[in-house]
Formats: sequence, C-alpha cells, structure tokens
Amino acid sequence: MEQTKERLQKVMAAAGVASRRECEKIILAGRVQVNGKPVTELGTRVGKADRITVDGKALHRKSARHTYLLYKPGGVVTTMKDPQGRRTVADLMAGLHQRLYPVGRLDYLTEGLLLMTNDGELAQHLTHPSHHVDKTYEVEVHGRVPEEKLDVLRLGVPLEDGLTAPAVVYVKKWDPEKNLTRFTVTIHEGRNRQVRRMCDFIGFPVKSLKRIQVGTLTLEGMKKGEFRELTPEEVASLESPVEK
Repeated sequence: MEQTKERLQKVMAAAGVASRRECEKIILAGRVQVNGKPVTELGTRVGKADRITVDGKALHRKSARHTYLLYKPGGVVTTMKDPQGRRTVADLMAGLHQRLYPVGRLDYLTEGLLLMTNDGELAQHLTHPSHHVDKTYEVEVHGRVPEEKLDVLRLGVPLEDGLTAPAVVYVKKWDPEKNLTRFTVTIHEGRNRQVRRMCDFIGFPVKSLKRIQVGTLTLEGMKKGEFRELTPEEVASLESPVEK
C-alpha cells in the first residue's frame, strides 16, 4: 500500500512545533530538513518514514492521524461498544489497528456516509455548525409531498430545540404506483435525528434515510459495510471551510 503523506507544516503543527501558519514561516526560513536535506517549499509532503529536523533537533511526532469513510448499513449502531450487543461501526472496521471514533452519528436505521477518525481537531471542525459543512441526505416518504411542505424545510422548521437553518431540498422522484416520494435534503447542522424530525413536522415521516454526501465526499464506488481511508487531498477539502 502506498504510504500516506501529509503536508510538512501540518505534521510539524501536530507535533507541537507551532501553529500551521508559523510552521510555514519556519519552513520558508530554511530551518527544516527532511532526510538531511533543507526544505523550503510549502507544498512538501512527508510520510511516516521521513526524518524531520527543526533547527537541527529531531521532530518527535504524535500518533499519525487517520480518517476513513465508512458506508454504514442500516441496523448498525454508531458507537464503539453497545451494551445491548447490537452490531456497531467498530465491528465493521475490526480489521484496523487504529483507535478510531465516529464523527457525529447516524441513527440505528439510517445508512450512508459516516466518517471515522482519530483526528480530534478535524472532528471538532466537522461537527461545529459554524463551519457550515454540508451534509446531504436522500429521503423516501409515503405519499406525494406538496411543494408548500417542502418549502417549510427550505425556510426552517420550528423544532423543540429551536428553528432549523434553511435546507436545500430537491425532489428526485415521485412514484405513483408505490405512492412514494424521494427527495434530497442538504443541511449543515448536526442535531439529533434532525432530518427525521423535520419530516415528522411537515407530516411525512421518513420511510428510509441515507446520507449520501458530506462536504465533497460521496459514496461513489462503495458498497454497504465497506470503508476506505481518505487521501490527504480529501482531508484538506474537509478542512478548507476552516482554513479561510
């Protein structure tokens, strides 16, 4: 497997040298060497095997950060252990040796895209509503949903824990034979069972629910229960709303 590499300034910041911006200045000043050679380019990426020194002192790294995309099936609990003995996301990823935890959660019946990580900084960025990381869900309900009901979702729903932020809603299909409507809802909040509660409010309880996208990440090419590690570029795309 090809070695995962990260930006040099990110590795330095994770090791506690300084903030990423200050680490960039240290690199540009010629104070950093990788494998014995001076490095002054900010685009430099390093892997676990690379030896890094700052001002002649060896860099002692923290544990490597890993983030995975998991296609969670329905009937799986978004916890690492379950006292009721139900199948968990940890069971799906039992072959890995890293200590991972879920970023947010999908409820027991909901399937779809779930991020698993040991990167606490990234998890905090993704779960904080001020960073506006979009999450898109595919919803299926019984009946044909009137446009004015969908407009309620678009404008904001008054739930018991406050008014929701406006959602982006698109109808994908109306099946008159099965009497089902399928539509997508994009939100950036992460309240407990939010999409289900929004649909309950407009009188169309969810029949099935799947998260199909987080930021720029999708489930393309994946099957239920599968997972893959994100590339450094994909992790950077998740961080980009924070690093403006």
